[in-house]
Formats: sequence, structure tokens, C-alpha cells
Amino acid sequence: MRREAFPMKTATDTALGHVSSMMYRTALSILALGWLVLAGTTHAAINGTTGANFTLTAKDGYVSMGDGATIYMWGYALNGGQMQNPGPTLIVNEGDTITVTLNNDLAEPVSITFPGQKDVKAVGEDSMGFLAPEAASGGGQVTYSFTATNPGTYQYHSGSNPALQIEMGLVGALIVRPAAAGQAYDSPTTAFHQEYLFLLSEIDPDIHTAVEAGVAPDMSSRRAQYWMINGRSAPDTFFDDGIPWLPSQPYGAMARAHPGERVLMRVIGAGLDLHPFHTHGQNFRVIGRDGRMRETVRGVSGADAGISDFTLTVAPGQTYDTIWRWDGRGLGWDILGHAPGDPCDPAAEECDAQSPDYDHGKPIPVSLPEQQFLTFGGFWSGSSFLGQEGALPPGEGGLNLDGGYFYMWHSHTENELVNFDVFPGGMMTMMIIEAPGVSIP
Repeated sequence: MRREAFPMKTATDTALGHVSSMMYRTALSILALGWLVLAGTTHAAINGTTGANFTLTAKDGYVSMGDGATIYMWGYALNGGQMQNPGPTLIVNEGDTITVTLNNDLAEPVSITFPGQKDVKAVGEDSMGFLAPEAASGGGQVTYSFTATNPGTYQYHSGSNPALQIEMGLVGALIVRPAAAGQAYDSPTTAFHQEYLFLLSEIDPDIHTAVEAGVAPDMSSRRAQYWMINGRSAPDTFFDDGIPWLPSQPYGAMARAHPGERVLMRVIGAGLDLHPFHTHGQNFRVIGRDGRMRETVRGVSGADAGISDFTLTVAPGQTYDTIWRWDGRGLGWDILGHAPGDPCDPAAEECDAQSPDYDHGKPIPVSLPEQQFLTFGGFWSGSSFLGQEGALPPGEGGLNLDGGYFYMWHSHTENELVNFDVFPGGMMTMMIIEAPGVSIP
């Protein structure tokens, strides 16, 4: 592991370096996030590579953590390009025959296994690995093919020495889309408005340092120090996809939605550890696991066996599809700040006056404290109402020009909210509820 952002001399120097770099990175992320909210550039479609034929190359390279540390990694590259973590997100259509050609530029045999896919065939393999046919070190090649029979969220990863090679980064997401657009599975009960990928993983930097030095690592003493979503640790998770200063980590993790919209969360346990992923703001409902819809009567009942929860226990190697929805109904006050005579907005509030959730035109039922009794954050718009701004003291706020509500989504194992023991960082991102009319591309 290399930390080029600051010299490493003593334990005190190290700690101060982490804190200094983290503060700088956090400030940069906050500024970028404020700009994203203002400009509306964060997208609600999963960024990936579509098609039926893919060429991946196992390569080495480096990634950057949220505290500025540079860590040696392995990863899959698309079409001979740059190694990336995680590997390219492959997006395919149900029923298509998929072909994946793997080239190996690493110094040991590697492979790919596709959990959840049936009858995977391999051509040109040099040897048989632990779980899958391998490409030999230093230029070997193997081609895999299968039919994407079932829609859902899957992962792919190395089947050769998987404990080490998954730790080193040989893992990625595979999404199989059904024939109907805007659904997770072949049922309208799985329809969604926005979708996001949350691929969870972790790193023990000592293992990566040993591999870079050509030393066999001691996997029995493995202890993660960095925790990531989509290959980034916070605050880098707040950045948009494809930012130029993280060329090996192309995928961001910030989510956005309007009130009432159904958000499809595609969650993948891509590391070696279990992670309890917690969503503030509202419960989610699990509609699928490991690429299979949760239904009581197959092909008839739809996703009626879903489980409602606020923390998803993400096990290594498993995938989950959940629907999360926030509408702000039944709070006892009008989140849009309407007066009683204003038109009701059915997209964001209950408009049936007989409903117990009818809050249209209701004021906030408590007296809010004066500004001198408040501590402000950059994302406080100055108003309690969605999509509105209010008065702020000089120098406060300014990063929430659309007046959204911010909810932290994160690991509920609290020590995973750090980068090398320095908070904030790790497995953390944000969900932003935007007012009706705010564009979410």
C-alpha cells in the first residue's frame, strides 16, 4: 500500500496525515456534492456496459481511498483498458446468449465464475481452477458462455484462489434485465422509477502490500481497514460516476428520488465479510435474492413474499433486490409548505381529505428554535419544507440549493464508517429526496 499524499514517519504523523487528508477529501466531496445537487448531474440509471459479448482482462493497478491512501489492486478491465474496481458492470437482457472472454495479464492463473447462471461453458481454458476453468498467467485466455435465463442482480468473480483474488478485487456486477422495461423481474409488482447499485466490499491493506511485494500474504490474519460501496470509500462515494481523478473507480454511490417514487436497490455482497446495510428515512422491501424473485406462487403471485426491514444483512456472495419508497405522508404537517387553499400535489402528498395521512396545508405542529440555538450543516437549506430555502447566517449552508432531504445510508457496523480508523469514511453514502420538479436524469 502506498500513501503518496503524505509522508509516514511516526504513529502520530500517520494519524495526523490521515486526518488532514480526510478533511481535505471531505471538503472536496462536500463541494462536489453541493454542485451535483445544484446541477442535477447525478443519474438514476445504473452505469454499466450493455450487450451480449464482453472482453475482460485481469490486470493490476492502484485505487485511491477516501483518506488519500493509494492501494495496489487487481481487477477486471474492459476491452484491454484500465483495471477497475469493481470490474465493469455487465448489463444484459433476459434470454440472450452471453459470451465473456477473459485475458490474463496477472502472474497467476485467474478465472471467472457466474453464480446463479446455469450451464456455463468454457472454451480454451489452460487449467481447472477451484471453481471455474482458468486462463494461465502472463497471457492466457478463456471464453465463457451461458444463457441469461433469469432476470435479477448477480455478481461475477474469480473462481481461482477466490479468498485472495476476491480480496484483491477480481469481482463485478452482472444485471440481467427482463423483457419489460422499468421492472426488476418479470412482474409488474417489481416496477421501479429509479435504480442504484450498491456493491459492498472491504480491503485489508496489509494483504495488498504483501502481494505487491511478491510475498505470500497470511490470509488467516486478515483484518479489513477500508470499506467500500462500488469500489469507493466515503467521502468519495458522493462523487459522480467517471470523475477523472478516480480513473480506476468509475462508479459513484449517491442515490436520489422524488417523494412516492419506487427505488430499486441492487445490493451485492462482493467481499469476504458480512455487512448490515442500513437505510435511513424508510424501510425497504426485499423483492428478490440471488436473482430469484420472492413469490409464493411462481409466475402468478408476483413479489408477494417480500420482507420489510431497515437493515439488510448482506452476506458474502449474495445479492439482493429491494424496493425503497419515501413519501412523507402522515407526518402531521405538510412537507411542501402549502397553505390550506393551495392545490394538492398527489405525486408528493395524500390528497384524500378523509385519509389519516392527509396533511395538506397543515403547519409544523411545534415551535422551531431560533437560529442562535441551532448548529448548521452545509446541506441545511434553511427551511424544513422540501424544495424550499430559508434564511441562514452568513457562511452557513449553501450546498443544498434544491432544498432536498438528506438521509445517510451506511453499514450498521459502526467501525466500518472509517478510513483506517478515521471518521467519517468507509461504507457510507447519501439518499437525497428531491422536491417534485427537480430533475433526476
